[in-house]
Amino acid sequence: MMRIDCPHCGPRAQAEFAYERTLDSIVTLDMAEDEAVARLYARANPRGFDDELWRHGFGCRQWLVLHRHRQTHEIASVAAFDPAIHS
Repeated sequence: MMRIDCPHCGPRAQAEFAYERTLDSIVTLDMAEDEAVARLYARANPRGFDDELWRHGFGCRQWLVLHRHRQTHEIASVAAFDPAIHS
């Protein structure tokens, strides 16, 4: 079980959160169709650190960006999701 340090609620158990997707798989409405398909279906699966989108469903209900190692589950950073920055 991981402990995620929510920037709004403080440290919480992983069970309060839901993993959504990696940030490189987010598509926007104005994105070209070929780029959107590539982002959704042809993503890399890195073994090191990756940026992931999580939701604090049993707490503040906010979206968070975790910089997490895919093998060791080490969390290097947690930040609030900002669509203006991460789109």
